[in-house]
Amino acid sequence: MCDNENDYFEEDEEDLLDGQLPVVCNQNRHLQKIEGSPMITQTWRMKERMKTVSVALVLCLNIGVDPPDVVKISPCARLQCWIEPNPVNAQKFLEAIGANLQRQYERWQPKARYKQCLDPNVEEVKKLCLSLRRSAKEERVLFHYGGHGVPRPTVNGEIWVFNKSFTQYIPLSLYDLQTWMESPSIYVFDCSNAGIVAESFKAFAKQTPPERNESRSEGAHSGASVTDESTTTSSTGSSSSQQQAPFNCILLAACGKNELLPMNPELPADLFTSCLTTPVRMALRWYVLQNSNRLVPSLTLDMVEKIPGQLNDRRTMLGELNWIFTAITDTIAWYTLPRDLFHKLFRQDLLVASLFRNFLLAERIMRSYNCIPISLPKLPSTYQHSMWRAWDLALDLCLQQLPLEGEGDGAVFQHSPFFAEQLTAFQVWLTYGFEKREPPEQLPIVLQVLLSQVHRLRALDLLGKFVDLGPWAVNLALSVGIFPYVLKLLQSPARELRPPLVFIWAKIMAVDSSCQVDLVKDKGHLYFLSVLGDQYMPAEYRTMAAFVLTAIMNDYRPGQAICLKDNVIATCLEQLNDSSGELRQWLALCLAKVWTNYDNARWCGVRDSAHEKLYKLLSDPVPEVRASAVYALGTFIFNGSERSDHANSIELGVGMSLVQCAADGSPLVRKELAVAFGGLVETFEAQFVVVAARIAEEEKQKDRSSPVIVGETSASGSGQFLPFHPSASTTSLEPSDANAAFGQSVNLRRCSSGTSIAGGTAISLPFNNVYTSVWRSLILLAADPHPEVSKLAKEMVSFIKDRIHHPRPPPGMNIMHMSSPACLTGSPSSRPANMRHGTPPPKNLMSQSQSAVPQNPPSPAHNAMMTTGAQHSIQFPLHRKVFDKGPSQSEEKDSEEGVLRQLPSETQLFAWSCLHFVNPLMRIPADKDPESLAYHRRQFKYLRNSRVRARARYDQHRAGFNRLDDQIFVNRTSSLPSLLAFHPYENFLSVAEKDTVSIWDWEMGTRKSLFVNGHHRTSRVSSVEFMNPHDDTLLLCGSDDGAVRIWRNFESEEPGKELVTAFQAITDMLPLQKGAGLVTRWEQESSTLFCAGDVRVIRLWDMQTEARKQDIPTGADSCVTSLASDASGRSLLIAGCGDGTVRLFDRRLAPTECRVMTLREHSSWVLNVHLQRGAEGKIISASVNGDIRFWDPRFTESVRVHNTQAGFTAVDIHPRADVIAW
Repeated sequence: MCDNENDYFEEDEEDLLDGQLPVVCNQNRHLQKIEGSPMITQTWRMKERMKTVSVALVLCLNIGVDPPDVVKISPCARLQCWIEPNPVNAQKFLEAIGANLQRQYERWQPKARYKQCLDPNVEEVKKLCLSLRRSAKEERVLFHYGGHGVPRPTVNGEIWVFNKSFTQYIPLSLYDLQTWMESPSIYVFDCSNAGIVAESFKAFAKQTPPERNESRSEGAHSGASVTDESTTTSSTGSSSSQQQAPFNCILLAACGKNELLPMNPELPADLFTSCLTTPVRMALRWYVLQNSNRLVPSLTLDMVEKIPGQLNDRRTMLGELNWIFTAITDTIAWYTLPRDLFHKLFRQDLLVASLFRNFLLAERIMRSYNCIPISLPKLPSTYQHSMWRAWDLALDLCLQQLPLEGEGDGAVFQHSPFFAEQLTAFQVWLTYGFEKREPPEQLPIVLQVLLSQVHRLRALDLLGKFVDLGPWAVNLALSVGIFPYVLKLLQSPARELRPPLVFIWAKIMAVDSSCQVDLVKDKGHLYFLSVLGDQYMPAEYRTMAAFVLTAIMNDYRPGQAICLKDNVIATCLEQLNDSSGELRQWLALCLAKVWTNYDNARWCGVRDSAHEKLYKLLSDPVPEVRASAVYALGTFIFNGSERSDHANSIELGVGMSLVQCAADGSPLVRKELAVAFGGLVETFEAQFVVVAARIAEEEKQKDRSSPVIVGETSASGSGQFLPFHPSASTTSLEPSDANAAFGQSVNLRRCSSGTSIAGGTAISLPFNNVYTSVWRSLILLAADPHPEVSKLAKEMVSFIKDRIHHPRPPPGMNIMHMSSPACLTGSPSSRPANMRHGTPPPKNLMSQSQSAVPQNPPSPAHNAMMTTGAQHSIQFPLHRKVFDKGPSQSEEKDSEEGVLRQLPSETQLFAWSCLHFVNPLMRIPADKDPESLAYHRRQFKYLRNSRVRARARYDQHRAGFNRLDDQIFVNRTSSLPSLLAFHPYENFLSVAEKDTVSIWDWEMGTRKSLFVNGHHRTSRVSSVEFMNPHDDTLLLCGSDDGAVRIWRNFESEEPGKELVTAFQAITDMLPLQKGAGLVTRWEQESSTLFCAGDVRVIRLWDMQTEARKQDIPTGADSCVTSLASDASGRSLLIAGCGDGTVRLFDRRLAPTECRVMTLREHSSWVLNVHLQRGAEGKIISASVNGDIRFWDPRFTESVRVHNTQAGFTAVDIHPRADVIAW
């Protein structure tokens, strides 16, 4: 036999490795707070769109006459709008230049109203400006000034025009021009020293509104001969508010205040105008003039003038160059400008956006000729941006395909690889970039690529990966202008586009739900309905389609109406049995949103039996699905519609079906249940008031009649019963809790294991109906171990309490004395069988129910309750309006207690569910990402655990069979410890006292934390388990009232601990004088929690689904004191009982047949049972008499007995080593 420690490193074959063990209570519902994301103000959507509807083209060329203050070189630039004027026929060429300039502008805004003013005087300019402003109203007007034939602007803020006889240059004040043009306006000044105009423009714009109004009124008066006086007054008055924002005007100037326009004869004289209106043609010319065309060395100006194609046809060379130019300039602007300025200049107005894209080119070209264009608002310098090199490369690759002189032109045009390369760069950014980095500069290019069918699918895939990064990425994509493109693509029939398009829209709707208006307007919901109904589409995309439809209908009546019209209810109901849990969840939420506060949809759901089909989801294995189903049924109930017998029948049937969820293991479900019951309570308030008062009265009478007698059968068979004391382990509500709300002490008793919550047999009521069942469920929820659930339920109970003590009869109602509440109707138990299917009740139903119920004489307390005003509630007819509250708020303030409580109407389930689509969906989970810190922490724990087990095997081998007397930890607690539990891998143990649980470091001898478990003050902690000990450990604390609470970060101080989940593991605990409380056994391998104790069953909970798996009857007349199970797959369950028996169960069999053996050699209370690991493992049991017995599971007699001299108070058996401690 080897003594080397490394030989013990190999794991046992039947043991699962740590990586194979399941981890429970680590889903989003456990890790996150159930609430939605905070509302973020969206800035991508333009508050107002603007359009340039009028354009004034003012050209002061005076062809053939040079201005006196400019000395031109020879030869000099002569081209004006790509026309070389001839002084011989100056007027003809002037008109041709004006017409050509208009065509160049019409390329960018064809629907605008254009007016030319060629070589004008002041009056003509004034008349033109006032006329255009009057017709434009609140829209933008463009003023283009070409001053190549007049002197430079003056420092006083004047530009030059002519007199009527063309004998003098007449100054035109910019101040007057601003007054005539008003705002919003855009000015283009193409003249030398244009920077002077920009400075004067800013100075005049800063003048106070009174000065501006006075000047404007004078201008209107002086221009009475030109325009109608009343029209001018209304026009100026309508825009007075806009004049208060002077920078609503935009200005583009060709050069600085000390700069002259370039005179290079190879350039146009109106270089700035050519860049703004014909950018591609100007860029090609400048490309040739720079002599940088190394790939095309023989390129000439004549060749680039003959490039084939049209600018608006992307299939041609010229059209593709224009497309690339648009993408590059958009990218430069988006990456350089602030977001608000980018939206204002590049997304608000199509003409303004085109001019500013072209302005970026003008800056690049004119800077090479020592001119710096100016803009107001000022733009940062962009002429050296890296994307210009991509433009040069695109020109090289396109222009090298031009045929040289003498060659044929039959070559096929090869499209530029620009967009494919930019998508590759975008993909590299997505793949290899890190989280916190600059946004990709290719995003605007992706927008342009969506216009191409060749690259559209790839662009959508990459865009989907980008928006999956988080809300910031979605906002970034929307700010660049992606929304109208993806909205338009919803009209595409291409099936291959459906997955990425649905994914992108799910991300958009999760971040900005206001897009529901656009989808309804464009009938985009049809696209998602078709995806949802497509059975060949993967479930994840159908889930996203269901989410988008839900978001469309959320709090938006037009969305509800249009989806209802197109059969969204039927489409959802057809897929409720789908295997995808997320799809089932969102189908239920979609149904909830379609009929929330919408009675038409509700009755359509009734016609399709939607509520009955949703009942199946109440037992779904996924807690989120169950919660969504309860939410949907709750909104089905909570509708403020006209009451009718048919509606009441349906709602009460739904309420009766929801009662089963009161014992659900997930607090997510129980919170929704409490709110759903709130709808019933508010609808049938009168009936619940009477039921609650009657139950409270009967509980009070039972407390006065006799004490509860409950006993424990001893092992010897003597059936001695002992009186039960209130101080024992029972469940009763706090004074502020549910039952104490009625003003008396009411203890909540558990019924026997065979009695359901809805049965109501524990208390003999003269009526047993849905109101009783719902009220009992609310009482249980008010005592729920989860604080959020109990808070909601307590609000319901307090609401009914207020109605009992401070009733509010409807105005004008006669108060009638009634001796019995038997007239309460609406219960499925008192209705004909067909009532659950929507048949209206017969008129004599109330009389039938009265005769069927025995008439007991009313108690004094009941008579008091009835005479104080509760009897009016019974008089409410079932067809009354649900929100007929009786007295007004002012009348209620005059009552003794003031305004009564209001019921909670909704939780955060829907908002929290939407977070799934807000967060990244494609990202690898942190615990599975090899580069994440969480992954390395988990791997470290797995390696540590393996070494701890190896060391334990080695130490066990060396220890042999000896007595362990070494003392390693001694400390004192504040009260008597009741439970101890060692962590299998960490160096701490938990110590449970009556109300608190403390965590101790047994190596250092110090206490790490102390916290209050939160159970009822009359209860105690009776069970402690470590869950997920191999991973992120959770602490399970069970109290003897049957409640289980699971804690995270329990080893930290009080502020750091977190309640992961809590539920009532056993709802029918027997109040024994000497009981075991709640006994638990945690089986990590199967994620099963075994619960027993002062009860006649062993309940199995699946902690992955948080649902009850099975109830196994013990067959004993005593409590269960300890549990053991076989985790290696033998399905063996062992229970030690208070009568001294040890009972063996096979979990694979039916509950009535699963007890396979009973071992009866112990004569007293069994303290502990244990099943050794391995196929030959023995059963070990110990009793309080001091005998330890070893059993072979195949026989009913023990194979070995070890008797001690004294009895035991506690015994524990090591789960792996052969060590017994007592």
